Amino acid sequence: MNDHSRPVTSLGFGITPKAKVSKLTKDGDVPRPGHKARILVVDQDPAMRRVMSTRLGAANYTVETVDGAQAALDACVRTRPNLVITDWRLEEMDGFGLLKELKSRWPDLMVIILTAHGTIREAVQATQHGAFGFLVKPVDKAELLGQVQRAIADSTFAAAEGDWRSAIVSRGELMEDRLGQANWAAGNVAPVLLTGENGTGKELFARAIHAASARRAKSFIAVNCRASADHPLEGELFGHESGEAGAADTFESGAIHAARGGTLLLHEVGDLPLRLQVKLIEALLKESLPDGEGNHTGARLICTTSCDLKPLMDTGKFREDLYYQINILPIEIPPLGRRREDIPLLVSHFLEQATDLGGGGKIYSAKAIELLATTDWPGNVRQLFDLVKQNVALSEDRVMTQAFVKQSLGSGAMQVPTYDEARDKFARDYLTNTLQTTKGNITKSARLAKRNRTDFYKLLARFRIRPEDFQITDAPNTNGHKE
Repeated sequence: MNDHSRPVTSLGFGITPKAKVSKLTKDGDVPRPGHKARILVVDQDPAMRRVMSTRLGAANYTVETVDGAQAALDACVRTRPNLVITDWRLEEMDGFGLLKELKSRWPDLMVIILTAHGTIREAVQATQHGAFGFLVKPVDKAELLGQVQRAIADSTFAAAEGDWRSAIVSRGELMEDRLGQANWAAGNVAPVLLTGENGTGKELFARAIHAASARRAKSFIAVNCRASADHPLEGELFGHESGEAGAADTFESGAIHAARGGTLLLHEVGDLPLRLQVKLIEALLKESLPDGEGNHTGARLICTTSCDLKPLMDTGKFREDLYYQINILPIEIPPLGRRREDIPLLVSHFLEQATDLGGGGKIYSAKAIELLATTDWPGNVRQLFDLVKQNVALSEDRVMTQAFVKQSLGSGAMQVPTYDEARDKFARDYLTNTLQTTKGNITKSARLAKRNRTDFYKLLARFRIRPEDFQITDAPNTNGHKE
């Protein structure tokens, strides 16, 4: 038997751990931390799923099991596990195909492959495509837990106490990508800049980063830089003068000091007055100095902005040195219009919250949900939440209809057009602009549109556009003769 066909018991080669790995305890179980990592097990065999769930659950992991690749992908979107353990042989999509799909969506997700007939060739193929390890059934308990522990330790998606992302309702890939960035940032101490329109949930992301970080037990302090005057804001950020002669640290009683060891959130940092920008730079430089043991005891800084800071730098309203100091880990929070697949889920979540406030278990009709999902939301998630609360408070019926929602949206609401509507509007506008350019000349208009005259006439007829409406005739002069 050559090397390429020889069965293997385990393979985790080709991986360089980024973190130190704790030693296993005597009984083979991993040490029990104060929080649980999430593991997804994918196997068609119910008995194997039970065994894996029992072993991993006893080792203090949170375990979910599914029987197929599509169910695994759905589970990853829903709960974002720290590790996926999948059988090599699955129906529809095998374990290797699932591995490639998982790594294409979430490159940092750890994956371990299980197989009953492992070979060197398959192990190499799996690890070359990003698998952390390769185990052969029947799997030894100590070997399984050892490899799982190493995979979790090497994962950038370190688990946090509680559900760090529970306040962010989403099931779409775009938001999952942003949540992945947030979870990665949680394992870092560099400043984060959250950008996005008003109402997109930037503070929720900041709190999620804090909750997923090692600083979760420390303070989370939020300061709004849109203060009406800079003097109250200065005191809130830096504290007040102590009045003692020679007192140098004027920010000892402010938010920067209060957030030491924790997280400081600066809302709308672009509105911070220039004078305070200078003072913030000085304070951050001082707070970032390590202590005698090399630890950074200052606050972890997260800033938000709903405007582009670069034009403010160009006009001298925002300091360039401060921009590069806070923009180490940028994360763009998408507007609701780019994540419409989340709207039904958000509506359901908001209805539950409204019910808790005495909403009486009201629901939307299917047509009403469709209307909400296709409506423009300039105020994003915050506007949607406000509308749901208003609907629940004002509706006299348990089922809120499309007509009721349309009335509550008002005449100013814009509904997203369908593809056919958008296409027809473009065609109508294009034909109109072309005829205006040629002053109604069909031959010239058809040439510009790269259509023959017959086709062009058919298009005009379809959209009920009259060429004569664009033709300019010479007006008669006062003597009744053309000029």
